[in-house]
Amino acid sequence: MTSVPEWKDIATSASAQRGPTALRIMVGGQLRKLREAKGITAKDAGEHIRGSYAKISRLELGRTGYRERDVSDLLTLYGVDDAEQRASFLELVRMANQQAWWHGYSDLLPSWFENYLGLEGAAQSIRTFEGQLIPGLLQTDDYARAIVGMALDKLDVARRVELRRKRQEILSVPGGPTLWAIVDESALRRPVGGRDVMRAQLEHLLAMSHRPNITIQVVPYAAGGHVPMSGSFTLLRFAEDELPDVVYLEQISSALYLDRPEDLETYRHVMDRLSIQAATPSASRTFLADAAHDLR
Repeated sequence: MTSVPEWKDIATSASAQRGPTALRIMVGGQLRKLREAKGITAKDAGEHIRGSYAKISRLELGRTGYRERDVSDLLTLYGVDDAEQRASFLELVRMANQQAWWHGYSDLLPSWFENYLGLEGAAQSIRTFEGQLIPGLLQTDDYARAIVGMALDKLDVARRVELRRKRQEILSVPGGPTLWAIVDESALRRPVGGRDVMRAQLEHLLAMSHRPNITIQVVPYAAGGHVPMSGSFTLLRFAEDELPDVVYLEQISSALYLDRPEDLETYRHVMDRLSIQAATPSASRTFLADAAHDLR
């Protein structure tokens, strides 16, 4: 049976300290381990809490909040009778149910993106490829404002830009994630917001590339075609074993989260190929400086 110290380790882990999303996933993983250790099916567990297989699946994947009554009933079903163990686990549940920093922007965020914000903030490393736009974590306010202005819904532009700026704070906090961004040249040549805005954006990328936790590579036109010409993607990795790597694929009105081993291996391979095709970080800095100079 999972021990109290292990549950306490979850509460104090780096990912859990940066928001409730990762903690929900880890709590769900512990519930799955307890169920499987008892040989209980998800269907039977669901019926025990007046729910269904789907409800247990959502709980174990950390894709929903937890009702303490449901978790308490599951702990009883799984044979967790020790009062200290139960209290420790239910404290984890309360922590996982806390509101994240972006709750104040929930009126602007689709639910599928809220989940990504939590994972992004909890990641140990973020590897991203962008073929059309500058990655959100590296956008200037003016560039972000121009992007938001292109949307059909132009309401609350200032708050949307503020939200993006707050996302970027994870790159400056102690123990925050590393960012490895590979950007296609087309994203650098498209003058979003006009020449002045784009020049400032390129200069910002150049400055950010000197940070020790940020690597930026450019895939120049001269490199020819590359595998993910059909779209951008992000690969998130976490420090904790309970959190599997996740590939995030954003679409117009939804997103995909892939964590099957075969999918992860495919996207890791693609990212590795891109890093070879792209200019080196040093050469990419020269590319960014030249591109910014061309806009003067």
